[in-house]
Amino acid sequence: MQESPSSIYTQLIKPLADFTVALVVFMVLFPIFIIVVVLLAIANSGKPFFFQRRPGKHGQIFRVIKFKTMNDRKDKNGNLLPDAQRLTALGKFVRKTSLDEVPQLLNVIKGDMSIVGPRPLLEEYLPLYSEEQMKRHNVRPGITGWAQVNGRNAISWKKKFEYDVWYVKNIGFALDFKILLLTVRNVLKSEGISSETSVTMEKFTGKE
Repeated sequence: MQESPSSIYTQLIKPLADFTVALVVFMVLFPIFIIVVVLLAIANSGKPFFFQRRPGKHGQIFRVIKFKTMNDRKDKNGNLLPDAQRLTALGKFVRKTSLDEVPQLLNVIKGDMSIVGPRPLLEEYLPLYSEEQMKRHNVRPGITGWAQVNGRNAISWKKKFEYDVWYVKNIGFALDFKILLLTVRNVLKSEGISSETSVTMEKFTGKE
């Protein structure tokens, strides 16, 4: 049985392109990467990176790496303060310029992620997804994706998942290229970084 163009793209062309592009971009950005590492290490008491378990393709768990944009300040009871109070001035700049996503190029090189795909969310969300929403895990998660260029953190969870599943069903070179162009535009315009009520995104509760 002959493979469809979509299968050839997702199984052969896309992984090869992901590795090549991620490696080249990381090498080009390496000087900036080192500078940000040093500055964040100073701002965050020697902790420039943030590691977290995230579900990837077919729900397989991997450790995502990002720049640490929030400190670990806690209240008198030992609980972390709200995100808005822990987001440092440097962290705010790193998030605004999307530099916090640069370390994930290492996840792409390793094969855990793709350049374009649904964003890898928290592991705790897995049992909360509907059957339709779970389809977002039929492909590797991405640094940027259809939901990111259509609102990022400024849209609802319901709409975010609809965009993710639509992408999985329509994946192809032309769509990925369009998403990359829109990503550049959004980074330059700093769009959708925060939700309407939070500096990040409210937690998903499974009610959407």
